[in-house]
Amino acid sequence: MSSTQRWSRREFLGAVAAASAAATLPGAAAAQAPGGAPHRKPNVLFIMSDDMRVELGCYASRFAARTPNIDALAQSGVRFDRNYCQFPLCNPSRASLLTGRTPANTGVLGNRSDFRKAHPDWTTLPQLFKNNGYVTVRAGKIYHGGIDDAQSWSTTSDAGGPTDDGSGPAVGHIMEVPRAQIPMPDGELPPLPADNARAAYSDRIVILDGNGEGHGDYHTADVTIGNLRRYKDQPFFIACGFVKPHSPPTAPQKFFDLYDPAKLRLPPDFAAWPTVPPGFPSAAIRKRNADLFIGRGASESEAREVIRAYLAAISWTDWNLGRVLAEVDRLGLRQNTVIVFLVDHGYQLGEKGKWSKAGSLFEMGTRVPCIISAPGMSGNGQTCPRIVQSLDLYPTLVELCGLPAHSENEGASLMPLLKKPSTVWDQPAYSIWSEDGKTVHGVAVRTEQWRYAEYGKEGAGGAMLLDPRDPDELKNLAGDHPDVCAGLSALARKYAAQFG
Repeated sequence: MSSTQRWSRREFLGAVAAASAAATLPGAAAAQAPGGAPHRKPNVLFIMSDDMRVELGCYASRFAARTPNIDALAQSGVRFDRNYCQFPLCNPSRASLLTGRTPANTGVLGNRSDFRKAHPDWTTLPQLFKNNGYVTVRAGKIYHGGIDDAQSWSTTSDAGGPTDDGSGPAVGHIMEVPRAQIPMPDGELPPLPADNARAAYSDRIVILDGNGEGHGDYHTADVTIGNLRRYKDQPFFIACGFVKPHSPPTAPQKFFDLYDPAKLRLPPDFAAWPTVPPGFPSAAIRKRNADLFIGRGASESEAREVIRAYLAAISWTDWNLGRVLAEVDRLGLRQNTVIVFLVDHGYQLGEKGKWSKAGSLFEMGTRVPCIISAPGMSGNGQTCPRIVQSLDLYPTLVELCGLPAHSENEGASLMPLLKKPSTVWDQPAYSIWSEDGKTVHGVAVRTEQWRYAEYGKEGAGGAMLLDPRDPDELKNLAGDHPDVCAGLSALARKYAAQFG
């Protein structure tokens, strides 16, 4: 594709499909084994985590959590370095990637909407596999907490694990973070928030007994291991959804011991309270955190303790994931199983005073880990630097497993990038935010050269242009590059127009 040629997304998807139509995973339904017998369809092990930003050993990151099992999975497949969610909130993100539609079409802009009520005839990703002869089962959180989709699964009798945000009881003890009174940027010292459940919950660190056997995520791994054993002799789509590191950060003590809080280097734009930096639109940072430090400021010492707990939760999630992958290998399933690791959205850990994902159209709010390990792909063991979207996962798995294409998919199959991760891929990623679950309040466009976001209808609330060479996103360049902003704003407004 020349640098001056601009394709619509639909034209691009058509070109990608045509270029890769002949490429299917060894073992796909259309292939034939020697002697004319059909190969068994490839299995899918679909693993998700919640609220986990790109803070993993295999990603370049500030804190680099210790994640040997995820790192090994990345070495066996393709790690997508710049994959973006469509909405930095659990339910809208999950509804989008599991239906293969943008939030504009799902209509899910908040955590309480069930896409199935508005779209009873839609075919979800696991449902498509079920309709094509696969057994589809889940353990843990795949759809958002409290929302599941019976049509997606062959059986729900062994679902197990948490479907909420992990706030239920666990065997261990709770360490309350001291609720210090930190002055606001204007020097005022507000009272600490009332001891309501949400605010108090945000100040907890949970230290589990033993290896965490009493927690839902441990059970999720156990149920997934049982599903692998039960369905190993038939084509399967097994989903495994871990809740952590969602707040409150939770792990057994030995995972806390991996990190020394005194050695954790806080972001250069760390602030005690959510703070809009000079030159940025006021809408870029919500005035109140949604997950941690709700209604109060964070001291540097408190921040380091909470970051340590967040990293411990990631490492414990990695440990549980390792238990599942060890069973895959013990059963000899690796050579015919596509393994996916994906996260619903990113997270900010004190950058600009923000301790959550909600409302973040910054890089750490929307960039999410994505690893696809598909046997036989020539790109395995490499990193893909291209801009991709979680929306692309649905058509990718469909093509990898030789299923009939689903014409309503709005993503692009990543098959060309699984074969050659450096392949030209000239498509932006889009993320949106809604404060009220009805109206789009911000749209972000991520290209290989820029991150652009604008707020309010037709950008009335201001815009920010960020250069990836400024990884901490300290300077808004919107005023320095009006021509760049004009082009990206046109893309943002065209995307926002879908919402009416």
